[in-house]
Amino acid sequence: MRRIINNIFWIFCLLAIISCKGKTETDGKKVFNINLDQNVTSLDPAFARNQNAIWMINQIFNGLVQVDKDLNTIPCIAKSWQMSKDGLTYTFNLRDDVYFQDDPQFKNGKGRKVVASDFSYSFFRLIDPKVASSGGWIFSDKVKDAGSFKALNDTTFQIQLSKPFPAFMNLLTAQYCSVVPKEVVEHYGKDFRSHPVGTGPFKFKYWKEDEILVLLKNEHYWEKDGNVQLPYLDAVKVTFITDKQSAFMNFIKKDLDFFNSVDGSYRDDILTKSGKMTSKYKGKFQLFKGPYLCTEYVGILVDTSKTIVKNSPLRFKKVRQAINYAIDRQKLIKYLRNSVGTPATSGFIPKGMPGFDSTRVKGYDYNPALSAKLLVEAGFPNGKGMPEVTLSTSTTYKDLIEFIQGELNNIGIKVKVDVSPNSSLRDMMAKNEVNFFRGSWIADYADGENYLSVFYSKNKVPFGPNYTGYFNAEFDKLFEQSYFESDPKKRYELYYKMDNMVMEHSSVVPVLYDQVVVMLQNNISGYPINPLSLMILKRVKKK
Repeated sequence: MRRIINNIFWIFCLLAIISCKGKTETDGKKVFNINLDQNVTSLDPAFARNQNAIWMINQIFNGLVQVDKDLNTIPCIAKSWQMSKDGLTYTFNLRDDVYFQDDPQFKNGKGRKVVASDFSYSFFRLIDPKVASSGGWIFSDKVKDAGSFKALNDTTFQIQLSKPFPAFMNLLTAQYCSVVPKEVVEHYGKDFRSHPVGTGPFKFKYWKEDEILVLLKNEHYWEKDGNVQLPYLDAVKVTFITDKQSAFMNFIKKDLDFFNSVDGSYRDDILTKSGKMTSKYKGKFQLFKGPYLCTEYVGILVDTSKTIVKNSPLRFKKVRQAINYAIDRQKLIKYLRNSVGTPATSGFIPKGMPGFDSTRVKGYDYNPALSAKLLVEAGFPNGKGMPEVTLSTSTTYKDLIEFIQGELNNIGIKVKVDVSPNSSLRDMMAKNEVNFFRGSWIADYADGENYLSVFYSKNKVPFGPNYTGYFNAEFDKLFEQSYFESDPKKRYELYYKMDNMVMEHSSVVPVLYDQVVVMLQNNISGYPINPLSLMILKRVKKK
């Protein structure tokens, strides 16, 4: 099977190169080999709803703007932009040297120039009910209708918001906001998912679902690294081995150039408990760690109108605070995750987010003595008189939750762990049917508003992700005020206040801020790790 897959790749990849350049020039082509443990759901940007899809879509498409490794919003197809004083009108000045990749639907099969009306079409697709894009939330509550996207001329594009949203430029970096060509999309219809045509550094060549995906270098890509045209790689080859242990062995054999994350099945083989590479692999490949915008937490439902809350001991704030102080996060990260992650002791907004400041938000350090004192004050000395509480989790995080169970047992809180499939747990959270649950929040865009929206009262389920039923009128006031604050530093001040409110109330127990772990072969350079864990291959070099 493996030989067949490799043959398919070289038939489609190398023949394309040979046909253009001649056989004598095919030696030494730089192919970047990666594995994804799940199939790519779609290559259509309107359905860029999970990491595998986002990673591949980011190679084929561009948007108005993009992020750098520090999550700053920088120019892409838009070379500059202006925002009106009221924060409602954004005007973008587009490059005039960006072309779609070649496709038979274009005149003579040659990709045409991107114009402003392409963005009007692409952005309306996200809110068009006929498309049913999973990215509808990007614009659905921010614009009135299709008329909110205006092509003033071929190189001037304008968006009219119905209300201010200071994080809007960050939001536009999402892969949902990639530009697509109308004539190609409408020709393929739903099959555009497997016939993508964009403006990115790589162009689509071949996809056999669950087996192989091939992208080739876009010879007409517009972006340069200094005076050198990008990308440096000639092709990207993706396999879909679902067993992580098998995939890792392929990486060790150098059949893969890239490997992402360390799974529990081989974590101890790669990393020491202090998070360093083991002597077994030292020097054999490169390993990089960095912040990842993901907060792992335990949520506590606090809406006392719910029957499951009315008689729960978790309705008392001092009990919730005792839980927060009872968990040795450093120990958990060291022994369960080989030091991958950072103790979440500085609020719900994670490390790596622009504006994050561990000195400005007071979270909870490990303090079992203070936990015991709070339980006494709550009327449950050493947990006496407190009924058993049920902590719900999915199978993947059972070890983490059992560690927390042990920590709470140590201060007298009896905990029963209930394990459900991830989809079932999410469904129960979305209906406020679980009182005490494991959750995680991964950033959709690089702004703290994305995290604080979890506690905004108007986002209570079923209308939003306020799974804990948190309500605080002062918090809501500050949250709404932040929408009218365009100065990032002043907005961060509001974020610190809101995050501190959430911490003091303790409807969530932040456990850890996750980290990206990337492994690369020693002959690979130029791969930027970033807190969004976004795969960017255009500057990658392979010796």
